[in-house]
Amino acid sequence: MINLRTLDLNLLVTLDVLLSEHSVTRAAHRLSLSQPSVSVHLARLRKIFGDPLLLPGPRGMRPTAKAEALREPLRQALDALDRAVSPGRPFDPTRATRIWRIAASDYAESTIVLPTLQRLREAAPGTRLSIIDAVPSRIARQAEQGEIDLAFHTTEGAPSSLRRRALFNERYVLVGRAGHPRLRRRPTLPQFCELGHVVVSPEGGGFLGTTDQVLSAMGMERRVVLSVPHFLFVVQAVTGTDLVAMLPERLARRMPGLRVVEAPVEVPGFEMSMLWHERVHRDPAHRWLRDCVAASVSGREGGTASSVNTP
Repeated sequence: MINLRTLDLNLLVTLDVLLSEHSVTRAAHRLSLSQPSVSVHLARLRKIFGDPLLLPGPRGMRPTAKAEALREPLRQALDALDRAVSPGRPFDPTRATRIWRIAASDYAESTIVLPTLQRLREAAPGTRLSIIDAVPSRIARQAEQGEIDLAFHTTEGAPSSLRRRALFNERYVLVGRAGHPRLRRRPTLPQFCELGHVVVSPEGGGFLGTTDQVLSAMGMERRVVLSVPHFLFVVQAVTGTDLVAMLPERLARRMPGLRVVEAPVEVPGFEMSMLWHERVHRDPAHRWLRDCVAASVSGREGGTASSVNTP
């Protein structure tokens, strides 16, 4: 039994070249070694494998049956080792065929994925994109196990085990349907509180948001009449009724049929980040994807999140 832990890898490289050249002289030239050194390597290999490996013949050395059996597995093993230790090859998006898996909420789909999609299709037409519903409590595990390549989340509350890149800062605006009779101009604070409001509660059923915390500190309260789990349903709800909502501006500005006005109360916004695991941090393909996303959203107002509530 050969002990791989004590086996000199250089001997296997020498054997691979000998099996290719069938000559100690030519093998020494390819390996930039002296002929005696290659002969010493061959002697050690014969002892390790308990076989002559190469025998003198009329036209150079000819491999034994044992050597022939070693030839292809040895070549494959050395090729795999060479790929493992070689510097990463540059990523060519025009030739890529991989599947990207991204965890995103419906909000992130509209404000990050869609702006990135055209750039991605043009630059890497052979790739495919799989969007997975973002569940904040699962993001770290999914990234660690390779189930997702990227996730979008507010910087605050993002899993500390993941690397992150800030994408932009987001602010909230007040929205209602186009032609809403009470949004022809910015409402006063009492008028704002009297309106029927919709909130997003990703965990389901909540009727309080950041806006309510700010109003409570002022001794005021708004009228929240609808709680939903998704942002896009909020858009549908306010465009079809006289309800209003506080929405992230990047999403609101992208939606037709909405009237967008400044709210009479200042609500803290949030910073959005792109998240990924350390295991893919230096991968050229993954680095390209991150740069593609960042370039697609740069210079625009708004944000993305896996766990953003309407305030």
